Amino acid sequence: MTNKVALVTGASSGIGESAARRLQKAGLIVYGAARRTDRMGGLAASGVRTLSLDVTSEASAERAVAEIVSAEGRIDVLVNNAGYGSYGALEDVPMGEARAQIEVNLFGLARLTQLVLPYMRAQGSGTIVNISSMGGRFATPMGAWYHASKYAVEGLSDALRLEVKRFGIDVVLIEPGSIRTEWGAIAAEKLRATSLHGPYAEQADAMAAALEKSSKPGARMTSPAGVIGETVAKAATARRPRTRYRVGFGARPLVLLSKLLPDRTFDALIKRSSGVPA
Repeated sequence: MTNKVALVTGASSGIGESAARRLQKAGLIVYGAARRTDRMGGLAASGVRTLSLDVTSEASAERAVAEIVSAEGRIDVLVNNAGYGSYGALEDVPMGEARAQIEVNLFGLARLTQLVLPYMRAQGSGTIVNISSMGGRFATPMGAWYHASKYAVEGLSDALRLEVKRFGIDVVLIEPGSIRTEWGAIAAEKLRATSLHGPYAEQADAMAAALEKSSKPGARMTSPAGVIGETVAKAATARRPRTRYRVGFGARPLVLLSKLLPDRTFDALIKRSSGVPA
């Protein structure tokens, strides 16, 4: 039986690295891709094929997909994980940074999906796993552009699922809760650089502290990246995967509460849990 071939973006750390390892353990031929290949030495040593990929570069994306197809003749699973959190008050965030956030988190995902779809259609099967967030279902303070990107990933995935099902292709959304990775520290750094001075400083400082805390080893009220890696492998190997998986600390209850509570009541809950003053 031919081994399935998977491409995982953003594989140099966190969720992407965990997903690559779990998929390989499940028996897939795995290509882990990231801008910084020097950070994927451990993956390469474990047998994961590593390649350079900048999802915002058309040439880089085309080159990565062509390399895999040339070597393997197929792509069965695409895990769109590459992304980051650009935080800052909407009033403060330069439009160039806003565009960069959408370029990475949405357009990069969309372009890679376009590139693999012809091969999946030709073989009559495939699974596209888009890493969204519980932040694609509700918002937190100071994260307007990050949440905009993840809300968009949700809509794109829902539309794509309707389009490609007839070709034997599944589209899966994974909506992580609070996950213990470097993501929170990076988002906090951007938030402080953008909004630590000015009218939003008090909110920015409180939110940055909450984001930073989630990245610390052993942080409470977080889950390890491995829970998402396991879910990716589960979705990629299922005969009939679910359309959505909500996993990690807070994902299920908070998404449910966002649906059940009045908006202003839920706003107050999010502010209080984030330590942001009312």
